[in-house]
Formats: sequence, structure tokens, C-alpha cells
Amino acid sequence: MSSKILLRIASVLMLIHCILHTIGFSSWKDDPARKDVVKAMTGPRLPFMGSNRNMADYYDGFGYATSIALVLIAVSLWVVSTELTSRSLAKKLILTLAIILTFWGVDEIIYFFPFAASISWLSALCTFIAYARLNKQA
Repeated sequence: MSSKILLRIASVLMLIHCILHTIGFSSWKDDPARKDVVKAMTGPRLPFMGSNRNMADYYDGFGYATSIALVLIAVSLWVVSTELTSRSLAKKLILTLAIILTFWGVDEIIYFFPFAASISWLSALCTFIAYARLNKQA
């Protein structure tokens, strides 16, 4: 499989990850089993850095920020797949994205769940293989 195809697979995996992540975290307040936790998190607002927010605001904000970052990774992988003739820049971006995706998966396995980590690690694997193949072609 070519580096271009591997990077596009990695990109689509991260886009799927983004969609599933956004769907998953968007409904966290609706679960009746979490009623007490949701109540505590949506309760008191605390001043921080010039704004008043509750813990639910921060949780939502981190969730949306993660979705935005996942889109950034997906788009970056797709864009770099079209720029493989510029080997120097492409190789630097591919290696950077592969390392970041590996750490992203580590974060997900520690703080979230294995399915999310597996998508990130599969994307990282595709990206590392694309990098190795691009190096071989040089």
C-alpha cells in the first residue's frame, strides 16, 4: 500500500474518531445514572481567569476542543498525503503526526477507554508505515 493511501486511511480513521467522540461526549448530561454527578458539575460557578464557569462548562469545553483537534489531525493527514513530492516537509509532518497520535492513544488508554485508543494507535501505525515507505522511496 502506498504512503498516500496509508495517510488517507489514517485521516479517515481520525475523522471517524472525531465524529464518535463528539456524539459520545455531547450526551453526557442525559444519562440518568449520572444525575448526581451532573448536578454537582452544573452547579456552582467559580471564578477563574476572568470568567465564571462550572465544572460542566470546562468538561464541555475540553470535549469540543478535542473534537477540533481531531479534525485538525484528520485534515493535516489528508493534506500531507497530497504533498508527498515535497519530501522534506511531508516527512517532518508525517513523523510529528505519528508521534502525537501515539501519545494521544496513550492518553486515551489511561483516561478513557481502549476503543478510542485503538483508533488513534491504528492511525499512528498507518502514519508510521507511510513515513517508513516514504523514507524507502528516497
